[in-house]
Amino acid sequence: MPGRELHSEINRRTFVCSAALPALCAGVAFAASSSRREAQYYEKLPNQKIRCKLCPRECVIDDRERGYCGVRENEKGTYYTLVHSRPCSVHVDPIEKKPLFHFYPGTLAFSLATAGCNVNCKFCQNWEISQARPEQVRSAEMTPNQVAALARENECVSIAYTYSEPVVFYEYVYDTAVAGKAQGVKSVVISNGYIQDEPLRRLCGQVEAIKIDLKAFSEKFYREVVNGELKPVLQSLVTIQKQKTWLEIVYLVIPTLNDSDQELRALSQWIQRELGPDVPIHFTRFHPQYLLKNLPVTPLATLERAKKIADAEGLHYAYIGNVPGHPAENTYCPRCHEPVVERTAFMIRKTSLRNGTCAKCAAPIAGRWNKG
Repeated sequence: MPGRELHSEINRRTFVCSAALPALCAGVAFAASSSRREAQYYEKLPNQKIRCKLCPRECVIDDRERGYCGVRENEKGTYYTLVHSRPCSVHVDPIEKKPLFHFYPGTLAFSLATAGCNVNCKFCQNWEISQARPEQVRSAEMTPNQVAALARENECVSIAYTYSEPVVFYEYVYDTAVAGKAQGVKSVVISNGYIQDEPLRRLCGQVEAIKIDLKAFSEKFYREVVNGELKPVLQSLVTIQKQKTWLEIVYLVIPTLNDSDQELRALSQWIQRELGPDVPIHFTRFHPQYLLKNLPVTPLATLERAKKIADAEGLHYAYIGNVPGHPAENTYCPRCHEPVVERTAFMIRKTSLRNGTCAKCAAPIAGRWNKG
């Protein structure tokens, strides 16, 4: 199998439902095993082998073996997803938690994940599910139509595919986005961006926003810390922007690994040149976890330095994340510099927007905003 050994601490996990929402999972059946449905984006090869065409790995998979992600399996030359309609984690979150700061602020997102991921970040905060196989987590049976209905019942403006990696449960994401749209619920994808161009373009036609976790701006980091490549992620960012799907970027600033002035400046210049100044970037604080516990928490001064570099390179919306109460959680008008959305952590304290423009100077503020 073109995969990797799973972390030894992973055992069967409990399906997660928010205690504050006792009705959230009412009527949902729990499944002991994974769902099988034919996957999209693969090609058949001789001797019942297949080549996956969903992500840049292009795993070549023998009969009865799985791809790197662990959630897609070849059976006699037909490729199956094992996680369609089988979320292992479901919550209702504020949209700011994703974080998406320019997408209907103050609204709720019905958030779900399945097992699996197509990279192996040494700092992953959700490794219990992202590095697990479907049979190692307890999952619910929740169809796309059920997800859309539950989102509406819980007054969620959007469905968020998050926590692990939506690319590996692509078919479930796509079908649920279609079902949500039919019921008036938007979809947002929280992803590492490690996906081929064709499936990404198709997905952009069904979802309203995508947030990409850009892990670093060097191939060395991606090779050694993520077990992936930077170039396909940059291509995904360009594709999303060209498709006019709302885009935000998170950059987790890790001391000594991706926090040099040179790297941060090159990143900011690339965003300005390839995506434009209106794409928000969130510089977030690292906390040691999973396989990267030997480094300190990101100093506040480092985060402020990253924001200063982005500002100097002309980016309009550079934020500091995981530092509740910091002024750089707010959105400021790029023309008059007045705050237009004031936040503390995931809470909106005040908005000064009028139909997506600054209430003081009427400058347009990039994003997807509530009317009024």
